[in-house]
Amino acid sequence: MERIKLKNLLKRLKIKTYKGVKDLEITGICANSKLVAPGNLFIAKKGLSLNGAEFISEAIAAGATAVLTDLYNPFLSDVVQIIHPDVNAIEALLAKEYYHLADERLFLVGITGTNGKTTTACIVKHILDKLGSLCGLIGSIEWIIGKHHFPATHTTPDVLTNFKLFNDMTLAKCKSCVMEVSSHALDQGRVKEIEFDVAVFTNLDQDHLDYHMFIQNYLQAKLTLFSQLNPLAHKGPKTAVINLDSVYAEEIMKNTRAHLLTYGMDSRADLYAHQIKLTPEGIECFIHYQGEKIKLVSRLIGKHNLYNLLAAVGVGLSHGYCLKKIIYALKSFNQVPGRLEKVANSRGLYIFVDYAHTENALECVLSALKEIKQAKLIVVFGCGGNRDRQKRAKMGSIAEKLADVVIVTTDNPRQEDPQGIINDILKGCKNPNAILTFLNRKEAIFSAIEKGSSKDIVLIAGKGHETCQVFSQQSVVFDDRLVAKLACETAVFN
Repeated sequence: MERIKLKNLLKRLKIKTYKGVKDLEITGICANSKLVAPGNLFIAKKGLSLNGAEFISEAIAAGATAVLTDLYNPFLSDVVQIIHPDVNAIEALLAKEYYHLADERLFLVGITGTNGKTTTACIVKHILDKLGSLCGLIGSIEWIIGKHHFPATHTTPDVLTNFKLFNDMTLAKCKSCVMEVSSHALDQGRVKEIEFDVAVFTNLDQDHLDYHMFIQNYLQAKLTLFSQLNPLAHKGPKTAVINLDSVYAEEIMKNTRAHLLTYGMDSRADLYAHQIKLTPEGIECFIHYQGEKIKLVSRLIGKHNLYNLLAAVGVGLSHGYCLKKIIYALKSFNQVPGRLEKVANSRGLYIFVDYAHTENALECVLSALKEIKQAKLIVVFGCGGNRDRQKRAKMGSIAEKLADVVIVTTDNPRQEDPQGIINDILKGCKNPNAILTFLNRKEAIFSAIEKGSSKDIVLIAGKGHETCQVFSQQSVVFDDRLVAKLACETAVFN
């Protein structure tokens, strides 16, 4: 348990307004009254729907000995009150100071974009680990601190958790950290005051418009990561690694003061791939950088994963490693859970489970598989409830255009009617009567595998690494990978 004198913490932040004992020692910082531990400083910040000030009494009852709030309450006599007009603005600075500027003790990489964040982050971690810089990871699947793995609660945690994780990583002898940075996190200030050394832009597609409303708002959130790269900050030079093949690349580049390192499939990029060969077994190509040309062989599948590999190589170069060593390190990288993850089977099928749940992601994955297919391409997918409805028909259209057999089913319906979601998807199909539909996802997967013959490709899209399915009244255990294996063992084949 980290302990620090409150007066020392406030002195460094130049906060002078507080009521109560000045020599108090706090045991932690917390912004959730249900997670407060004895001796904690409780931050009564304002959220999207709740005001932390309403939970001050609950926090004190749980053992909080100090409260950060915007209004002094004379009736709270047994707790130190720190008064600041903008509690949300000061939260990140408090966390940074409390955890001894932990972000500045790591080589810190932030990855943002609609698709590819998880895979790119995992590849970056692999490269840095292999080349001698033990790397922590904060992502949508898990958080990794040294040798310890923890299931993730969010793609990007809140700012207090982020700084705690950074500090834990330094204690675990990590020299670097790679984290996925979501648009929600950027919009809500979850990465404020974090000094990134490298920021990566993968791509941008229509997603999360239920939250951002307009694509420009979504882009603006992404730009925040690049505009906050400060070459004059404590750790010195910064690098923006940008996918030059994205139509949004130029706008990203205009909004950063960092050194630019572009990547893509076009020779205009600083780092690019050439002589590309894609097969069901992986990728072969040549990587070019500053006049150097080295062959890359990877077990990852598809052109979109080549983009992810290039982004990760760009991070390695930004760290100062040479291209030859980076490519050598990639030889031992296999796959990422739920990202075109192969399901081993004795039926001769190529079965892949992928997290693709957006229009662009589904198109990228299906296009990649269509390019390497030897027989039929069968796809099973759905769309999540309480999420952007505009993409549903578009995803139906893409699936119909690129796959030989389309099976539409449930994803995570949440509070929506599953049949209504399926109907929305079918609106994008020219021949909806040719599309198979199943309300039961297990039956849909079994049907896909039963229809498959040797060398066919079956893609089960939408949930990837997830191990449960979310309905309006409950969540049930469900893992596409396990269901696919069960189907291979028990299904009746043609």
